[in-house]
Amino acid sequence: MKIIGVIPARRGSSRFFNKPTAKILGKPMIWWVYKHSKEVKEFDEVYVATDSDEIKELCEGFGAKVVMTSPDHDTATERLHEVSTKIDADLYVMVNGDEPVVMPDAIVKCMPENLNPDDFYVSNLMTDFENPVEVVDATNLKIVTNKDGIALFISRSPIPYPKGNMNYHYHKFVGVGAFTKKALEYYHNTERGEIEKIEENDSFRFIENRKDIYYINAHCKSLSVDTPKDIVAVEEYLKTLGLDK
Repeated sequence: MKIIGVIPARRGSSRFFNKPTAKILGKPMIWWVYKHSKEVKEFDEVYVATDSDEIKELCEGFGAKVVMTSPDHDTATERLHEVSTKIDADLYVMVNGDEPVVMPDAIVKCMPENLNPDDFYVSNLMTDFENPVEVVDATNLKIVTNKDGIALFISRSPIPYPKGNMNYHYHKFVGVGAFTKKALEYYHNTERGEIEKIEENDSFRFIENRKDIYYINAHCKSLSVDTPKDIVAVEEYLKTLGLDK
């Protein structure tokens, strides 16, 4: 199979404008995501998908291949679909541009061992919450799956509610996912449902229409950057790995 990594990177984030260019230990955040993605041996190539000339020039400056995409996309998955119309591949793996600490050994876990490229396939990563306080934080998406790892529901609220017992590991969304071209075409051609509009999570494009989306527990560290203050925690973690040298 031909597998490519795609890093969506838009300039106009409402909470953190021009986020991909924010410095982490002296390097742009998008550089860290690209660095870890390039270390994935299964990728035939890695591309940054952006709507910004500034981000394009920045990424090309450190050797990244860039695909220019429309500024009108509301979601990273829609941007990934546009990439799929320009670059042919069997599997498109999206690594969100605000996940600077997700490492190669975690990224590969969203890729199935056996896959017919003509099939419908969608997967995403999740991980266990480390701090109970994060579970009640509405900025963190909570994932509930069935026994086969297929998503049942996703919410910013703490789910499932621990009425019967407390013996449950809550699962946190990680911004890495894999899609076949057929899945991306379905996403592009399907209207947003009511729950997707309410929760503002486009995994519901599949869930609401009874399309299986697998959530795989990568048991990895995830520190997505949503606001400038999140960079402090990211830098501290990267230092513990010796990546500040």
